[in-house]
Amino acid sequence: MSAQIRKTLTYVEKTLIEGGRAAPKPVTLIAAAAVVKNPWAGQGFVEDLKPAIHAVAPVLGELLTKMVIEAAGSVEAIEAYGKAAVVGMDGELEHANALIHTLRFGNHYRQALKAKTYLAFTNVRGPANTPVMIPLMDKDDEGRRSHYQTVHFSIPDAPAADEILVALGAALGGRPHHRIGDRYQDLKDLGHDVANPAAV
Repeated sequence: MSAQIRKTLTYVEKTLIEGGRAAPKPVTLIAAAAVVKNPWAGQGFVEDLKPAIHAVAPVLGELLTKMVIEAAGSVEAIEAYGKAAVVGMDGELEHANALIHTLRFGNHYRQALKAKTYLAFTNVRGPANTPVMIPLMDKDDEGRRSHYQTVHFSIPDAPAADEILVALGAALGGRPHHRIGDRYQDLKDLGHDVANPAAV
């Protein structure tokens, strides 16, 4: 079994003006996506997903990591990251989860960036042209709200019913006019501890 990749896509978005004011530095959002044949398509309910996960997920993790870094220009330029998957209508939502919620996928990206936080994610089922939304957070500090952003795109012919669209996202900086503070100030104001933010 191997990854049958039909197409790849690199998406780069630059925002120069936000809120009617020029950004001090253009905000660059990047997505790298691969459209792959669902390895469980046509097999009915598959109890053990692990063999296909081990065969397909590392290939996608390595490929998409290289694509994102190439679009960014360097590893050092990437400040925020995330991941997403959309499984076609003949697949299970579990199939989308299977390919991205494994260290065999995400660790390629995490290790390349020397990142410390978990990869924020979305997983959905849908037809071709389903919106792909990749939530992003700072790669080293999950409480840094300036880097809470979303890469949003779609592919007109993907995923087909028997495919899965898998994507990684990146931001080369935070929002241009960030002014809502970070969660640490909220915790301080509330008198709560970082390890127990809801004080329960």
